[in-house]
This record gives sequence, C-alpha cells and structure tokens, in this order.
Amino acid sequence: MTRIAVIGCGYVGAVSAACFAELGHEVDCVDTDPDRIALLRSGRSPIHEPGLEPLIQKGIQGRRLHFLDEYPDQFEAKIVFIAVNTPESSEGAADIRWVRDAVSSVAARLGPGSIIVNKSTVPIGTGELVAGMAGRAGRGPVSVVSNPEFLREGSAVRDFMQPDRVVLGSDDPQAIERVASLYAPLEPVIQRTDIRTAEMIKYASNAFLATKISFINEIASICEALGADVAEVAHGMGMDVRIGGQFLKAGLGWGGSCFPKDVKALAHMAAIHGAHPQLLRSVMEINSDQRLRAVAKLRGALGELEGQRVAILGAAFKANTDDTRQSPALELAQLLLLEGASVAIYDPVVPAARLNHLVPMATVAGSVEEAAKDATAVVVATDWPEFIHMDLARLGEGMARRVLVDGRNVLDPLAVRAAGFDYRCVGRPGAEGPALAPALEGVHA
Repeated sequence: MTRIAVIGCGYVGAVSAACFAELGHEVDCVDTDPDRIALLRSGRSPIHEPGLEPLIQKGIQGRRLHFLDEYPDQFEAKIVFIAVNTPESSEGAADIRWVRDAVSSVAARLGPGSIIVNKSTVPIGTGELVAGMAGRAGRGPVSVVSNPEFLREGSAVRDFMQPDRVVLGSDDPQAIERVASLYAPLEPVIQRTDIRTAEMIKYASNAFLATKISFINEIASICEALGADVAEVAHGMGMDVRIGGQFLKAGLGWGGSCFPKDVKALAHMAAIHGAHPQLLRSVMEINSDQRLRAVAKLRGALGELEGQRVAILGAAFKANTDDTRQSPALELAQLLLLEGASVAIYDPVVPAARLNHLVPMATVAGSVEEAAKDATAVVVATDWPEFIHMDLARLGEGMARRVLVDGRNVLDPLAVRAAGFDYRCVGRPGAEGPALAPALEGVHA
C-alpha cells in the first residue's frame, strides 16, 4: 500500500482517488470547495458516473479514502497527483492557473524525494514549468511525471480499472517506476516516455477521436446528397481493422469537457509555434456545422421556425453523464431560440435548476411526454436509452405535428415512420424527409 494525494475532486480527481483506494492505496483527496468535500464525505458523488458512488462509499468505510477541504501543513503522501480543471481561455489555449496554484500549494508541503504527477490535461511543456515551480517553492528535490488520463465520461471507472494503456513521462526513470507501481494490480500496458511526449499523447488522442467523428459527419452529408446510408458505410469501414468502428457514428457532433477545449488548445499551440493546423480547424468547423444542419432539417420540415414549439430530448453531451459542457443539445436549443422557436428540454439526469440557469428562455420538462406536449417537432439530441425505447405512439398523441429529428441516429426509421412521423435523421436514405434522395443525373449502370 502507498499513501498518495490527489488535488482536485472533480471528474478526474474523484474517479482517480476512488479507484486508487479500491486498489488498496491510502488516498488523501484535497479540494478547496467545501460543499463538494462535504458531499464526498457523506459518500455521495459530485458527478453522475456509473459505479463511482459505491467505490467512494467503500473507500470511506475502509478508511482508505479521505477528503480534505484545505491543504495539510505537511503531506504524508510522497506521490501527489494534480487533477484540477484546465478550462479554455479566451484565446483558445488551456488555462493552467489552477495547475499553477495547486503546484505552489503542494510543493511547499512536500519533503525531498516526493513526486508531483500531472494528471490534468496541460499544454506541452507544462511538466518543465511544474518542475521549475516545485524546485523554487519546495523543501528539496521533487520529480515530475506526466500521467495523462483517458477516462470516458459514462465509463470512467471501468476505463481506470481496465485501461488500454498507462502513459508515464518523465526524465526521472525511478519516478516513473514508483508511479507505475501504483497501477501494478491492474497489470496494464505501460508506455514509458519523456514528459513532453506524454503530454502530447493526450492531445493527439483526443484530437484523433474528434477527427473520426467529424469525418463520419462529413461523409453523412455526402451520403444525404447521394442517397447512401452512413450507418452502413460506417459499419463497412469499421470492419477494417486499420480503421475500427468506434467513433464512427454520425450525429450532432462531439461536445463535453475534453474534445472541444483539447482540439482548440492543440490548434492554438500549433499556430503559435509556427505549424499550420488546417485539419484541426476543419474538424472544429465540421462539428459546429452539425448543429446548423439540425436546424436546417427542422426548417425543411416545418418551414419558418418562428412560433414553432420544439422539444429537445437530452441535455447532457452524451448518455450516462450529467455533463452539459459544450453540449450539442444545448447549442441547438440556443440556435432555435434565436430563430424565434419556443423550446422545451427534458433530460433524465441533468438537474432542472442547472438547465434553467444555462438556457433560461427554454422550458424544462419533467418527462418526454411533458416536453413533447403541443410540440410541432421533437429532436433526439442525447442517446439516452429512455429515448431509444420510448413509446412512439404515445409520444405522437400529445404533439401538434409529428415531426421527429433523430440527431443521434438511434431510432428505427421504419418504426418511427410507421408511427406516423415525418422522420429526419443524419446521413441515411430519406434523411430530409419521407422520400429518398433523388438519383444522380448522368450516372449509368
């Protein structure tokens, strides 16, 4: 057992702390938000993440997991993970002020031979910055290791406990091995590298996954024009082991806390260092266009949107999380409100108070049926199972018009149309309405 500390009890910090405790380590988790700490001390999770709350409770009961709302005078832990947020700055760069604050507070409380581990997503070169700060503020030599996280919201506990790989970067091989030993019970594949490469692996991974989504969305637009089925195209592509089928699902595009800021931050870093990130800029542009295409589908079905009532099913950026950051659903809601439509939003997990704050001009509903009552159109904007399996006949009964835009391509087109809906989806035959796209002129067998 090793005693470690985790600074930041947000998404990455809470999951990492609870999982390390599950592996048998003693974990001190520090966060300066007293309300968050009080919630965690009571055994409740500050985020909606399957499997996390039982691990928190188990760690507390086993006296391996401790939550602190202030820094101790001296850390007993010799390995401290920095897991604070790095939000997007106004210029598009990653804002590392909280990382700086955490390192300043931690370094002065560490003894010689300690290790600071960067788990936050930070710009390339931050490791050297942290090492310099720690050297100036600390009480002795401190090593720095980059250990980027690859946790998907909605499956973060599983991703931590069954990792594809653990990336460790440092100029101190002994520090790498000490951090690697924490993960030993998982028997993971470990990539040992230098600190800048470890930092870049995180950005490159997220940028590539975002690129796959934007690529299939661009293919979906072409499929709509040519009468092909993007779902079948993606399936055929995914069977090629060189490509793989994950992240090839057409829809409203990506959102959340990672892809938007990480792709933008990587493009920003590239530009200020003289590179030309044309691909990354196109990836972001295509993603933004997907929200506009959804508005166009509604306009094609309803005509002018002013005075229309649209129900948006889903507010989280994807299922199995309550994260609404950069959510395509909420961006779509704002676009529709600007068009003069009235909007009702329903999400099974996101708190109504948060939605009222984020989209004050929209109505927050308590159920699918309430959201759809008197609506002229419904948009499936998040792939919650509740929406995939909803009663279509019951849905249509309370609507003023039966228009359904499937922004996630999760519904059966035949079943939706059989229920009397004008069904519009993304990149599939009949995506713009009941009729198939016209055949290309001048094409011969």
